[in-house]
Parts: sequence; C-alpha cells; structure tokens
Amino acid sequence: MARHNLTFDIDFIDPAFAPGTGTPEAGGFTGYDGIEIVRGLTEIDFIGYDMVEVMPPYDPADITSLLAANIMYEFISLIALNKKRSK
Repeated sequence: MARHNLTFDIDFIDPAFAPGTGTPEAGGFTGYDGIEIVRGLTEIDFIGYDMVEVMPPYDPADITSLLAANIMYEFISLIALNKKRSK
C-alpha cells in the first residue's frame, strides 16, 4: 500500500470560521466540514501531514488556531488508527 503525506491549507475554510489566514476564501467550507473531510480519510495510510496558512496575528480571537489544532488532532488520530490496523 502506498504511503502518503498530506498538506491541509486552512484558507479553504470560510473566513467566518478561520479568519486568520493570508488568503481567505469567502464562501469556503465550514470548520466542521474540514474536520469531517479529514475524518473521511481513514483508508489512506499517512506518514505525515502539515497545516499551512494559519496566521494568528490576523485572528485576535484565535478561532483559526483552535480549528487548526482540532484538525491536527484528527490527523494524529488517523495515523494512530493506521498503526493499530497494521498490527
């Protein structure tokens, strides 16, 4: 099975849910949508991931950072699930 690395670009999330990015996309996905997309990737064997375009200075309420942390948690959970399956 091929192993994959994933980059999650936070700017595809609507700025109502992630305003702290350099290139906000009005009409983008919700934060919940982003989490659900990651949760749907259970059949992919990830070896790494990264989160890009999170810019805390552009978000005084820190909601972008909180969403990014939640999405990273989901990635970590995917890797743990894949390790458990491979045993």
